[in-house]
Amino acid sequence: MKHLITGLFFLILFSCSGSINEDENCNFLLDIDVNLTINLTLPQYSELSFVGNSIYISGYGNDGIIIANTGSGYMAWDASDPNYLPETCGNIVPNGLFGTSECGDGNTYNFVTGELSGNDDATLQCALKNYRIQQSGNSLLIYN
Repeated sequence: MKHLITGLFFLILFSCSGSINEDENCNFLLDIDVNLTINLTLPQYSELSFVGNSIYISGYGNDGIIIANTGSGYMAWDASDPNYLPETCGNIVPNGLFGTSECGDGNTYNFVTGELSGNDDATLQCALKNYRIQQSGNSLLIYN
């Protein structure tokens, strides 16, 4: 029993340390309230009917929201590059399950994990800001 408790302690200790979003440099984005409901049957959201597609919706979050159909569900991300101040460059342009930042450095993010994809620059450590999604029939509620 003592070994089980010790093992659980170390598991919790190591699983809680080193998260990419806990970096002190990842504080560029504001924590803006988001509460958006979309109807998947409307034409502007038809791309989300297909696995591997994503769409951009302006006017929410820091610089819009990206919603992706991952095949196992939907994911929602803030469209602002988390490695830069929102005012310094444009948003992330979605292309399937990846999106490239308009900041000019080619940052590409994975819409399944939210992390940088294929970028070896160690100074860029921030993952995309995630929003929660609740699906009810043909409606998606995106919120934080």
